[in-house]
Amino acid sequence: MKLAAKGLTAILSIITIGAALSLPTSPAFAGDESNSKNVTEDEIVRALAPPPKKPLTRGLSIAPQADPAPNATETKLIQSVRGRSTRSLSSTEREEIASVAKDKPNIDLEITFDYNSANISAKSMPSVQALGRALTSPDLKGSTFVVAGHTDAAGGEAYNQDLSERRADSIKRYLVDKYGISATDLVTVGYGKSKLKDPSQPMAEVNRRVQVVNMENKTTASK
Repeated sequence: MKLAAKGLTAILSIITIGAALSLPTSPAFAGDESNSKNVTEDEIVRALAPPPKKPLTRGLSIAPQADPAPNATETKLIQSVRGRSTRSLSSTEREEIASVAKDKPNIDLEITFDYNSANISAKSMPSVQALGRALTSPDLKGSTFVVAGHTDAAGGEAYNQDLSERRADSIKRYLVDKYGISATDLVTVGYGKSKLKDPSQPMAEVNRRVQVVNMENKTTASK
């Protein structure tokens, strides 16, 4: 009987150890998920800040050297879309914005959303809050920014276009409500699934994102 009891105890001990080893280590998984893509306020400010002015060249001019004058076409475009609703932008205007934006200070925050939703994902909220602090910092406050929404490749063109616009609007609404940023300083635009970040994985989460572009620095922005 004693031998049988000892044998049973040994078997139960092995089962208990095996069960313990098979359990996931939840803190490690939680940490990896929540910290994988968040950025800091300082990183956003550095990415979106206008390039520094060139130093004054001695002997050539005694007048202060200013930044190159903005292209008249770009200025006209920026002023025409400031204060516009996302849905009011034509496909031509969206492409014009994308063309101008590619040469401007920008950052892809990879702000993600719940699947088939304009709700900001919980793990991306720290990045959205860092964005709010950055856009209200002395280095960036008063500039005009493009907030561009993107989706993955699931669904049709019209559905994704609407979803991307709602996602851009969601970020704008949060920044206006929580950080007091002027709505006219945030130009929202949706690109649907037309500009995937990772075309090789069209359904990947990284494609459901928002990009931010500094279109015009605060010294030249027209109020």
